[in-house]
Amino acid sequence: MAVTATTPTARPSTAASRTGAVAVTAALVLLVTALAVVDITQGTAAVGAPEVWKALTGRADPADASVVIASRLPRMTAGLLVGAVLGMAGAALQAVSRNVLAAPDTLAVNAGSYFALGLAAASGISLPLLASSGIAFIGGLAAAAVVLGLSGLGTGTVRLVLAGSALTLGLTAVTEGTLLLFPQRTEGIYKWNQGSIAQNGFDGVLQMLPICVIGLVGLVLLARRVDALALGDDAARGVGVSVRATRVTAVVFAALLSTAAVTLAGPVGFVGLCAPAPVRPLARRFRAFTKSRARLPLAGLAGAALVLGSDVLLRTVVSADRSVSVPTGVVTSLVGALFLIVMAARVRDTAGAVQTDRLRIRSRAVFLTTTAVLAVALVGVIIAAVLLGDSKLLLGDVVNWAQGRAGQTVTFVLDTRVPRVLAALLAGGALALAGTLIQAVTRNPLAEPGILGVTNGAAVGAVVLVTTVPTVGSWSLAGGAFAGAAISSVLVFGLAARGGFQQNRLVLVGFGVATGASAIISLLIILTDPFNATKALTWLSGSTYGRTLPDVVPLAIVLTVGLAVAVARRTELDLVSLDEDTPRLLGLDLARGRLGFLVLGVLLSATAVAAAGTIGFVGLVAPHAARALVGRQHVRVVPVAVLLGAILVCVADLVGRTVIAPAQLGAGLMTAVIGTPYFLYLLVRSRRQSQA
Repeated sequence: MAVTATTPTARPSTAASRTGAVAVTAALVLLVTALAVVDITQGTAAVGAPEVWKALTGRADPADASVVIASRLPRMTAGLLVGAVLGMAGAALQAVSRNVLAAPDTLAVNAGSYFALGLAAASGISLPLLASSGIAFIGGLAAAAVVLGLSGLGTGTVRLVLAGSALTLGLTAVTEGTLLLFPQRTEGIYKWNQGSIAQNGFDGVLQMLPICVIGLVGLVLLARRVDALALGDDAARGVGVSVRATRVTAVVFAALLSTAAVTLAGPVGFVGLCAPAPVRPLARRFRAFTKSRARLPLAGLAGAALVLGSDVLLRTVVSADRSVSVPTGVVTSLVGALFLIVMAARVRDTAGAVQTDRLRIRSRAVFLTTTAVLAVALVGVIIAAVLLGDSKLLLGDVVNWAQGRAGQTVTFVLDTRVPRVLAALLAGGALALAGTLIQAVTRNPLAEPGILGVTNGAAVGAVVLVTTVPTVGSWSLAGGAFAGAAISSVLVFGLAARGGFQQNRLVLVGFGVATGASAIISLLIILTDPFNATKALTWLSGSTYGRTLPDVVPLAIVLTVGLAVAVARRTELDLVSLDEDTPRLLGLDLARGRLGFLVLGVLLSATAVAAAGTIGFVGLVAPHAARALVGRQHVRVVPVAVLLGAILVCVADLVGRTVIAPAQLGAGLMTAVIGTPYFLYLLVRSRRQSQA
């Protein structure tokens, strides 16, 4: 048993510890003060430090005073408030869950608030700031409750991140689909979602301040009970602390703080995750910081420094005219993504693989019957997809079109519809095959291109071309997507390869890369021409709109090659998915085989993204369903998964362009609606199996 007691010389004396804590706190206060001073001297107007000083002392020109009082001081104050409350909220969430990755971002609080406010905006109801805060609070608290319920409020790091990221993907997809359906009503919501501390006067700050005070006072009053939770649930109950009530209350107060910050400035990403990080080593060094009442204010100071530092950095690196358009949250998200990747690379993985599949043996007759049924279903879906839409056709119209004898209207409809159907079919098959390969190589049944950041990396490469080269061709788009996917996959799989693709490291690195890529995409969309921004948003929703036959040629070639390789190397794929030792005992070069399958999976994902935008969860759902139907042999899993993926995306595309015709929803939105509940169900099932 490890000895936890320390000798008198192992740690500083109480007086020395208190002195050191005061010095650290003073240093942080000075840092925040310096950043605040610099922040109010930056902006588009030619108002420097002398003019700011004159404005503060009442001796400035009225125009300069207006800039300082109405814009810069409110912006700086909002940065202080948002950073402080998010830092404290993150520290409280990490304390009650005993999980260093708990934060408003990883608990989907921000995504829940974004979803609730997006629906409110789409309804056309104009709400005052306090009412908006209430709606954001309800959405954020509900999302946090789902994530914490799935992760068990314990130390399940992977499960927490998986549940939070999956729910975030699903809620964000639905919200952005709403934005596309109601562009006038929701104008500005997308940019708001990136998190900007810019303010027009002090009204917003003053209205949110009482809510923040309530949340902070609540956490401070709860601090002793939260400290008791650090001793363990049984020990906390032994001293009379209600564990569940303490956790629920702390989560409510943290959600209240987070939603106040969201209402004021939008979701400023990853402050709640990063701000408590420097406090943990300080708590090990100085006894004064071991108590929550001391840690919470310190995390608040760290959060304020992070937000103001990001704002100062942004306005220092980017020109004043351009920096106005870039939300501060984009910078904090990039910093947070880097922080998460570094943490994941250093984390010691002690968790075993999440078991969601049990060994199933199916007969050859079951496989043949399943394949035949799926093939018939696919044919039916293709026919429906070709015939249905804003204009309904008959099979005779399709026959005449194929023979070149159709009328002008029918020809126009089918010339635009058939490439869309092909793009959906091929993208679904490619994503399903990519998910099958990645799950086999990593031996992680929850891995898929979207969760691991490969899809977002491909989206970065494609969005760069979409927003800068309006006439980009299909091969160039596929090349850009592959370049982005290649860079992200090198980061994810390169860092996760240490120790054999262990679960914690793989998921955390993937989540970090996906978040960083999302921030870069947001930056590109915000800075680009509005027309290209709308085009990029439509494309990111997984839309096949405007696809032509040349656009699907690269995907068709890659999918054909991928299927041929997967079938030809089926035995090697089975061995790689077993364990580390068996392939080596049979003379297989494990590293080479693993690399080859990963490269193929990345190529499939990239070309699918280039052809149909970002479509999530297909690479998760299709392989799982295939293994449940025909067993775990990849000679059977591969064709069934590809058929399922093609059917799923084609149906999603068909529903998206018919259910509210003539308006359309992207296939990515529909697959997120299907995939998010299924993914969360897998987490629940794996948790039950691990407890059995």
